[in-house]
Amino acid sequence: MKSQDFIDLDEKYGAHNYHPLPVVIANAKGCKVTDPEGKVYFDFLSAYSAVNQGHLHPKIIKAVRDQLNRVTLTSRAFHNDKMGLFLKKLCEFTGYENALPMNTGAEAVETAIKAARRWGVEVKGVENGKQEIICVNDNFHGRTIAVISMSNDPDSTVNYGPYLPGFKRVPYADADAIARAVTPNTVAVILEPIQGEAGVCVPPHGYLAKVREICTKNKILFILDEIQTGFCRTGKRFAWEHEGARPDIMCLGKALGGGIMPISAIVADHAIMKVFTPGSHGSTFGGNPLACAVGIAALEVLVDEKLDENAERLGKIFREEMGKIKCPRVKLVRGKGLLNAVLFEEKFEAWNVCLALRDAGLLAKQTHGNIIRFAPPLVITEKELREAIAIIKGVFEKIA
Repeated sequence: MKSQDFIDLDEKYGAHNYHPLPVVIANAKGCKVTDPEGKVYFDFLSAYSAVNQGHLHPKIIKAVRDQLNRVTLTSRAFHNDKMGLFLKKLCEFTGYENALPMNTGAEAVETAIKAARRWGVEVKGVENGKQEIICVNDNFHGRTIAVISMSNDPDSTVNYGPYLPGFKRVPYADADAIARAVTPNTVAVILEPIQGEAGVCVPPHGYLAKVREICTKNKILFILDEIQTGFCRTGKRFAWEHEGARPDIMCLGKALGGGIMPISAIVADHAIMKVFTPGSHGSTFGGNPLACAVGIAALEVLVDEKLDENAERLGKIFREEMGKIKCPRVKLVRGKGLLNAVLFEEKFEAWNVCLALRDAGLLAKQTHGNIIRFAPPLVITEKELREAIAIIKGVFEKIA
C-alpha cells in the first residue's frame, strides 16, 4: 500500500476531527521519520512534544519489552511492583512530595481542577458549588467538556453547551488582570507557562513570578499546565524554572510517556494531594505497570542525556539562524529551548509552506493560520539541526 491508500482509509472510516498534513509515517527513529515510499523527513513536531526523547529510544523500548513479559495491567484494585518506583522517580525529578498518575494530558488537567475545587472547600473554606478558577484567553488544556469550558477557541467550543460553570477568563500575560479577577471564592489560577497551541506565546519575563506572588498572597492554588512545555522542552526541566515560579500543582503528560504510550500525572505536595481519598478519583489504566516502566525509562533518558542542556543550546542556534533568513513575510521568531514558532504576516496562509517543507523533507504544522511551530525531538544533534535549518531556509526564501 502507498501513502495515499492509507490516507483514503483514514478519510473513509475516520471521523474528520483533524486536518492532518498529507503525509504518512510508517517508520521512525530518533528525530527522523519515513513514509511508506521510503522518503525520510525531519520530524519538527515531535507529536506535539510527546517525543522529546526521540522516536524508539532504545532504553525506553527495552523497558517496554521487559515489562511486556511480566505484567501490563492490574488496575488500582491491587498494588503492582512498578507504580511506587515510578511515583518516587517522578517526585524526585519534579521536586514534589506526591504524584497522581493518569493517562492523557486532558485527564491531568481534569485531575488538577478537581483537586483545586475540593481543596477550596476543605482547606480554604469556600462553599461547595461556588468555587472559581481563573484561566486565560487563548489557552489550550485539552478537549473534555470541563476543559473546553475554559476556552475561547470557537473551533473547540461551538455547539458543545451547556458549558461547565466556575471559570473566569482573563487576558494572558497580564498578571494585573488576574489580581483584579480574584474574589473570596477563587480557589486557583491555571495557565500554560508558554502557550503552545496558541503559537508558542512566550509571556514577558516576570509574569509567572508575579502570578505566583498573587496566588500566595490570596491563598489560591497556582496550577501550571506543563504538558507541552515540560520535560526539558524549553531548556529547563520545566518552564517555570526560568523564573523560579514553583506552582502548587503541575499538570504533566506527553513526553512522560517517552513517545510510547499516553502517561500523565499531576504532582503536588501532600498538603494539597491529601484531599483525594479512596473512591474520590481514579482510573483503571492510571499507574498501570507497563506505563510506569515506560515512565521510569523516559525520565532516566532526560537526565542521563542532559536533554535540557541540549534544548537550551540548540534552541538558541535555531532562533539565531531563523532570524537570518531573508523572507519579508516573516514578522517574528519566538520561543524557548526547542519550542519555537515563526510568525508570518497577518492573513498569511502557512499551510502551503508546511506542504513545501514536507516536499523538502521536513514535517511541521501550522497553527492559527499564519504561525508554524518547530519542535524537534530533544535528541537532535547540532549537525542534524543545521541540516533542518537549511531545508527551512530554502523553502522560506522562495516565498513570494
